[in-house]
Amino acid sequence: MAPGNWRIRPLPTFTVDQKDWLTRGGSLTAHLRALGTVTVDVTRETVSQPWRDESSALNITPRTPVWTREVVLNVEGVPFVAAHSIVPLNVSSGVWQAIRRLRTRPLAELLYSDSSVWRSPLTSRKVTARDPLYRLAATQTHHEAPPTFVARRSVFVRKSAPLMVTECFLPALWAFLERCEEC
Repeated sequence: MAPGNWRIRPLPTFTVDQKDWLTRGGSLTAHLRALGTVTVDVTRETVSQPWRDESSALNITPRTPVWTREVVLNVEGVPFVAAHSIVPLNVSSGVWQAIRRLRTRPLAELLYSDSSVWRSPLTSRKVTARDPLYRLAATQTHHEAPPTFVARRSVFVRKSAPLMVTECFLPALWAFLERCEEC
């Protein structure tokens, strides 16, 4: 079990598609591109504090300022993933300064173009209404939000500086995969 109820292995109650997408390595953006044209909508970029379970995963104090970037990954204009990324503020103007200049480019361009970046194991869990990640994801559903969302996260490290990426999968992705036979 990872900190904050994040699990290395997906819950057995997750669907086959959910288990597959929660454990896929490499760039999530690249996997989404196999389904259609991907666009990135930036919903928030700001200085903030880590959420309760994030500071321990990044090995920082709970009051350490972080640079936060939140985006929605759309496939053919439909929101499929809400993502929340944080990096300690001091390295957002150093080792990870490029995160502040991405604009609508995917974070994957930064993470997978540098061979010195390594990634922690993916962890996953259900996200409930009490979680700030739920609120982020719920704003992207066109219908009533489900009782839970499925999310994954990992930490990327470059020159000893961590950057955490949390990706929350939206109902439209699961519905698309149900309809798509060759996905």
